[in-house]
Amino acid sequence: MSMLTHEQMRDFIATHDFRSPEDVQRALKGLFAETLQAMLDGELETHLGYPKHQAGPKRPRTAAMAGTPSRSPRNTARCPWRSPATATGASPPSGCPRIRPRWSASRTKSSPGMRGGPTRDIQAQLADLYGVEISPALVSNITDKLLPRITEWPQRPLAACYPVVFLDAIPYKVREDGRVVNKAAYLGVGIDLEGYKDVLGMWIGAHESAKFWLTVLTELKSRGVQDVLVVAVDHLTGFSEAIATVFPRADVQKCVVHQIRNSLKYAARKDYAALTAALRPIYQAPTEDAGAAALADFAADWGDRYPTVVRSWEANWHERATFYRYPEGLRRTIYTTNLIEGFHRQLRKVTKSKSLFPTDTALTKMLFLAGQEASGSGRSVCRTGARFWASWSSTLRTG
Repeated sequence: MSMLTHEQMRDFIATHDFRSPEDVQRALKGLFAETLQAMLDGELETHLGYPKHQAGPKRPRTAAMAGTPSRSPRNTARCPWRSPATATGASPPSGCPRIRPRWSASRTKSSPGMRGGPTRDIQAQLADLYGVEISPALVSNITDKLLPRITEWPQRPLAACYPVVFLDAIPYKVREDGRVVNKAAYLGVGIDLEGYKDVLGMWIGAHESAKFWLTVLTELKSRGVQDVLVVAVDHLTGFSEAIATVFPRADVQKCVVHQIRNSLKYAARKDYAALTAALRPIYQAPTEDAGAAALADFAADWGDRYPTVVRSWEANWHERATFYRYPEGLRRTIYTTNLIEGFHRQLRKVTKSKSLFPTDTALTKMLFLAGQEASGSGRSVCRTGARFWASWSSTLRTG
């Protein structure tokens, strides 16, 4: 294909009297559209064997022209054209193949591949969205480019004080040295003084243990966290001692919802409704003394039938009653680990299709991508509201 000569280019500029870059762009867009249209018309004439509008002998319907439907390409020029068609609706011209339907941003973001899904899911999505066939090995090599970000992200500095930090772990199976072992993804989510949730980090370790949590807490302190008021956790043995070692002034709140679920394990199914109703006055009491009185009433009513349930509530009562010492608007946030459980659910949506991960790195990459999608920028307002936190933070201890 020949280029325009200098003389033709000067004539083209003089004819259009360009005054701005936008004028040049519009003229080139029109030139591109005219060239493209001529190419399409020529291709169809070659296909049918006669020029457009030419009279001649009667031809079969399959060889007749049938209008020029309008098309709108998604290319850099974004100029529309009219695609010539035959009566039978033949395949689109080779120069401008029919474009795949538009995919909305929401649909693309919600797909497993864009949320850190398995390698083969990403491969299938690229083929479905863009018609690109690539190997799982290439997908893995591309996602390996994220490893520097994955390494840097958990090392970033953190705020000096978090009123509440939620800690919990998710179990996974990972192949290691030719055998399948149980691993845990340790996760921490904090609420800062402005009332924003912040994903503090993700760590891959052996099955959940207080010893590994001690390592996590030590790392958080080395990254700048000097004080935590409340650490909300589940009922893992030794968890409280690990927290006290690193943050001795922090209050420990053991999840009340987990405690209720554990209580039902020792009860008959027919008593579930009555038992949960009897437990409700304990954690909905206005003060710790009122909660202790409600627990005594519960023990009197249910102690003979379910003594194990009563003992489980009485053991370490001070760590289950921590939330009573905080303002009413804060209690529903800290008396349970539901906040981090919600984050876990977002991760499980992506990882549920993988029963086994080949390496720790593969698990880390998937959790990182899924976590970035779940948390957006990494900060979102806590349900109690930033305004409440801003007013309440003035009462925090100092020093």
